Amino acid sequence: MLAAGFIKPIEKTIWLSPIVVMPKKNGKLKIYVDFRKLFVVMKKGPYPLPFINEVINIIDGHEVYTFLDGFFGYHQISIALEDQYKTAFIIDWGAFVWVVMLFG
Repeated sequence: MLAAGFIKPIEKTIWLSPIVVMPKKNGKLKIYVDFRKLFVVMKKGPYPLPFINEVINIIDGHEVYTFLDGFFGYHQISIALEDQYKTAFIIDWGAFVWVVMLFG
């Protein structure tokens, strides 16, 4: 993630979220960043998610509907510089922040 530019190291932070390792149904491990404390203090968006029938009506008649470029995959949405500190997490070799939104 560091080499790809998805995260960057930080020296000081006022916000840290723990890393949680959980087993998946297939026996493999999944790594999560526990952002629950961050979600509590986040300002809620002013717009509710659309009903699925509204989305269907909007895209009806179009050949293709997409919101991310499937060729490049995930991690395409940049996080504003002034908000990156809120995504701080710590692991054995240092503290880091996300530069792009994490997915997957």
